[in-house]
Amino acid sequence: KRMGMIQSSDMNDDGSGLKLEAQVPLANMFGYSTELRSLTQGKGEFTMEYFKHTPVPRQTQDELMDKYKLERLEKEAAA
Repeated sequence: KRMGMIQSSDMNDDGSGLKLEAQVPLANMFGYSTELRSLTQGKGEFTMEYFKHTPVPRQTQDELMDKYKLERLEKEAAA
């Protein structure tokens, strides 16, 4: 769903919690905190830190370019 790659997972010594480390595109993280709280009855926590910059997939590039071109044409037509 979020196109992430799990890097590691560790269970607490008492088995009460799980720590996951994953790499996920920033754009796919919006709304995650709300979803996590809902799924864990408010007990789940997460942190994020920058890892690296990578190009978006070609399909996403094409979608963004098409959207930009359409908006530009609409703006020119309105002027």
